[in-house]
Amino acid sequence: MSREKRAGIWKTALGVGVSALFTWLAFRRVDAGEVLRALARADARYLLPLLAVVALGLAARAWRWGLLLRPVARVRQGTLLASLCIGYMCNVFMPAHLGEFVRAWHAARRTGARAGAVLATIVVERIIDVASLLLLLALALLLFPFPAWVRQSGAVMLALVVALAVLLLLMKRQQRRALAACGRLLRFLPPRVSARARDALEQFLCGVAPLQRRGHYAAVAGYSLLLWGSYVLTYQLLFQAFGFTARYRLPASAALVALVVTTISEVVPSSPGYIGTFHYLCLLSLGFFRVPKGPALSYAIVLHAFTILPPFFLGLFFLAREKLSLRVLREEESRAFDR
Repeated sequence: MSREKRAGIWKTALGVGVSALFTWLAFRRVDAGEVLRALARADARYLLPLLAVVALGLAARAWRWGLLLRPVARVRQGTLLASLCIGYMCNVFMPAHLGEFVRAWHAARRTGARAGAVLATIVVERIIDVASLLLLLALALLLFPFPAWVRQSGAVMLALVVALAVLLLLMKRQQRRALAACGRLLRFLPPRVSARARDALEQFLCGVAPLQRRGHYAAVAGYSLLLWGSYVLTYQLLFQAFGFTARYRLPASAALVALVVTTISEVVPSSPGYIGTFHYLCLLSLGFFRVPKGPALSYAIVLHAFTILPPFFLGLFFLAREKLSLRVLREEESRAFDR
């Protein structure tokens, strides 16, 4: 067995272990009957509005990614959406956001751009996401007294995003020095491997580029606002569907608080599909407002389904349309980043 396959097995095993642990934490001491009764009480009339808001969020993310990609390649919106959904689909069963590599490969395949450069735009996108989340956390702190662990998580994420942004900026401005340092660090490896790593870094830095027009920065901010607004609205609509707002007298800030807490499970690489981590953090966030565990877990299950399943099935549709299999997808993605 090759080293790459062993590493892949260990990553998958770790992800499944994390998922199993948090699933146990979420489901322990919960009355299954209470969960089912809460599901039965949910108002199905909210199904179509929820799907429409989820679709709006996917479109906003694709539009924003298109602007980030323009210095690298011009990509049609249909291609962006296909790459996005295929990557999300792979994240359901791949740990540590490895679906983002598939997403970068697919977009590169459709445009002729270098996969490493496309991946860099996804890293920038994630930095914007974490920065947006931290702004929402700051807003939520004004409305709700979070426990210490949430504030500490925010501080850690802030430190990481600032460090990563500064590192990318320095590497871009000092590209020759960064490539030379990469060569020195990898000089103990075989020349072919070292050359590939240096080429991959050079590709990546090509994707860390300023936007083409000043107006694009405002557009990226606008799309980010639309994206995160659609997330808050999803949480709020589901509160209405379950009758939580009236039954538990949830304040207007509840959707924002729940979003901030549960999104920690998506920002930090963990289990495939965020199974377990998402549910546990959703229970914790609703517990702040004294929502009982049974109804809270029911809400978490439905919310997770609306978060995961629409892009998952869209990803399967795009795969079938392009006559790609999961096995071929993974093999080709590996080759793209190995070249």
